Amino acid sequence: MRGIVFTVLGLLPLVCGHPYYRDYIPNGYAVFNPCGASYWQAVGHYDPNHHTVMKNPFGVALSNNNHIWNEALCRADSDGDGKTNGEELGDPNCVFTLGSTPSQASSGHPGICEPIGSGPCANVAFRCGCHGNACTG
Repeated sequence: MRGIVFTVLGLLPLVCGHPYYRDYIPNGYAVFNPCGASYWQAVGHYDPNHHTVMKNPFGVALSNNNHIWNEALCRADSDGDGKTNGEELGDPNCVFTLGSTPSQASSGHPGICEPIGSGPCANVAFRCGCHGNACTG
């Protein structure tokens, strides 16, 4: 029984740590939600409210960049919609640093190609309200 308690307690920081990644990106707590009126809380994941195992393209890029917001990640277009991550997150000049205030509000989502289903996003399998592997191709 003690082994189970230690295992659960040992995994707790992994589960609770994800929301803090939002501190490391501009407007991390106010990222535009292309599927509704509220903000997208789990910015690096396909589900707006839950930190699922499946990361969206921005989540993969942020993870591969050691969760560091820098000019390379800012200037990249992780979701392929024609706007840089920085433009979508309100840091078009790529000057945001941890603890600073971004120069603009978020205007898009860096990991969800939008407008969903049109333009450069027409061939992306993601659909609002559908967060499993079958929905994201």
